[in-house]
Amino acid sequence: MDGLMMDVPLLVRHIAERAEQVFPERELVSRTQDGVERSTYAQVVERARRLASALTQLGIGPGDRVATFGWNSLRHFELYLAVPSMGAVLHTLNVRLFEEDLRYVVAHAEDRIVFLDASLAGAMPRFESVEREVLMPDGPGQRPGALDYEELIAGGDPAFPFPDLDECRAAAMCYTSGTTGRPKGVVYSHRSTLLHALGIALPDAMGLRERDSVMPVVPMFHANAWGMPYAAALVGARQVFPGPHMTPPAIAQLIAQERVTFTAGVPTIWQGLLQLGDDAPSLASLREIVCGGSAVPEALLRRFDERFGVPIVQAWGMTETSPLASVSRLPDDESTGDAKGDDAYALRASQGHVQPLVDFRVDEASGGELLVRGPWVARRYYRDDDHGATFTEDGWLRTGDVVELRHGSYLKLVDRTKDLVKSGGEWISSVELEGEIMSHPEVLEAAVVAVPDERWGERPCACVVREPGSSLDADDVRAFLAERVARWWLPERVEFIDEVPKTSVGKFDKKVLRRRFAAAKPAD
Repeated sequence: MDGLMMDVPLLVRHIAERAEQVFPERELVSRTQDGVERSTYAQVVERARRLASALTQLGIGPGDRVATFGWNSLRHFELYLAVPSMGAVLHTLNVRLFEEDLRYVVAHAEDRIVFLDASLAGAMPRFESVEREVLMPDGPGQRPGALDYEELIAGGDPAFPFPDLDECRAAAMCYTSGTTGRPKGVVYSHRSTLLHALGIALPDAMGLRERDSVMPVVPMFHANAWGMPYAAALVGARQVFPGPHMTPPAIAQLIAQERVTFTAGVPTIWQGLLQLGDDAPSLASLREIVCGGSAVPEALLRRFDERFGVPIVQAWGMTETSPLASVSRLPDDESTGDAKGDDAYALRASQGHVQPLVDFRVDEASGGELLVRGPWVARRYYRDDDHGATFTEDGWLRTGDVVELRHGSYLKLVDRTKDLVKSGGEWISSVELEGEIMSHPEVLEAAVVAVPDERWGERPCACVVREPGSSLDADDVRAFLAERVARWWLPERVEFIDEVPKTSVGKFDKKVLRRRFAAAKPAD
């Protein structure tokens, strides 16, 4: 017996159409090099229709890849709505990738046209395979030969109808950051994009709502800004796009100026806000920050509570999971026992519960690796036949993260499989060791990597960034750790560095540190 419900495809166009019909006057704000631009959902969706019409006139059709090279902005959001809704595929290029990787992903994706911010006109190389470039005027900047974005908009049809599509068709694609090997293409469908937007708006996920002012600090070129622009539009939330000014003072100033209530980004962003002086702008409007991309140190949760009174909520995911797959929130019932004080912080520092519709299992045969599957989880990479190491034969994604279960069902990231330190046949968690080091009041950042050792095979090397003015030395670090970790975890090597190198999406780039210290003579 079949169900008797309507078979309506789940499409990105429904996000645009709902925002247009239900929240037409809701404000959207975008900071550019020239100042602040303001618009509404009605205006943005009309411009998205014009843009879709103009792209059609340029010969862009269903399945064609349309690339973007831009910051978080209103124009970028218009592309988020227009390109998938017309049946083409949005491909957001990571503006921080090395040129070699950029050329690879553009050629691999077969992008036909690329939209770029004027502020990035000098940063983007010329791609021989790209047919056209379109310059978006977010400030001064020239690109000889590029079409003008605003002229395209002006020439488009404001009543352009978004077509009906198969919900399983591609809507967007993002490439992994390529920390090991070449970047890999992840292709999101309309169905997965809409379900993910609904999922992250749930109360125990990001909990977005109409009365929020949402600022995606995580870049729109990184896993679609974690889906926030789509989810915020779906619920009618006001959106604030920070543009090219991504320094801690600029972020804090915009939060205060626009009364932002919700934001999200990687830990390094929020570490930067902690370094602001006593005259820093107020963050009192914020009800919450979601933090992910890499493990959130417990010390960061504590310091943000103490300094700003703003809770940071840890989330976990990957480009391959759209990306939100789990969120750590304290329950209101007795299911985790008496989670108060230090226990509460330890639970908040876990990766939490998987989201509804995401299944997980822990593969003990591979040392506790987390496997996931679900309607917004990738089943393979784009044009990649060598995917056996990432996906199981029965269709689960191998995340590369080693986890333990705490309080029965809370995921706790122990480490990345490639970052574990195997010393004398026993495993040391670099993530846990880093967290303990960063809880020292004189430590700004810390990363732990494995270095060769003749006796034990590998030993941990702690790479530490001191707070300004600190005279902390290696013995101080080991003495601090002695009461917090097993004795055999204590790092013989403690290297003091000016900054932990970061990947293009703001994560600690441990491969750089491994190369630097693998054969180097210990500093102490």
